[in-house]
Amino acid sequence: MPFTRLTKRIFIQIITFSAIFLLVLPFADPLLAVLQEGEEVPNYVRSNITGGDFHGQDLHKSSIAGAVARDADFSDVDLQGTVLTLADLKGSNLNGINLTDTLADRVNFQKTDLRNAILTNMIASGSSFAGAQIEGADFTFAVLDSDDQKNLCLQATGTNPKTGVATIDSLECGDVAGGYKPALPTE
Repeated sequence: MPFTRLTKRIFIQIITFSAIFLLVLPFADPLLAVLQEGEEVPNYVRSNITGGDFHGQDLHKSSIAGAVARDADFSDVDLQGTVLTLADLKGSNLNGINLTDTLADRVNFQKTDLRNAILTNMIASGSSFAGAQIEGADFTFAVLDSDDQKNLCLQATGTNPKTGVATIDSLECGDVAGGYKPALPTE
């Protein structure tokens, strides 16, 4: 019996590591390409940038993983391809932000202003959007926990001014009470 428990534990650890590796791999190559060209990529990993003013900046392909950025101004910021894992953005202004292709798992988006934000292809599993303003946000193909997706559907209004996609359509709300979103895009 102890052997099977140990084997099961090792198997779970291998699967977990593989899943994390596969989630991070698509973001690693573009980041490395930028670094090889000698360009500087902003890095705020595990930084305390609470209350920071980043309005309108180009921070794409940077990393804000593990950062505490409560009540910060990220309005109209390009964070495309950014790693936000474990960041705390509670109460921040993310109005008009571009979070396309970001890895945003386990991020605290509570009480943030995500109006007119572009969150397409964002991986946000384990994140919290409680109290977030999402009018005009585009969540097309975003990976969200089903409870978050259902709750976001209850307040989904508006159309994103840049993509032209209605928030309720991008969340694939269907029946708002049921709040169903398929695991994979349908053809």
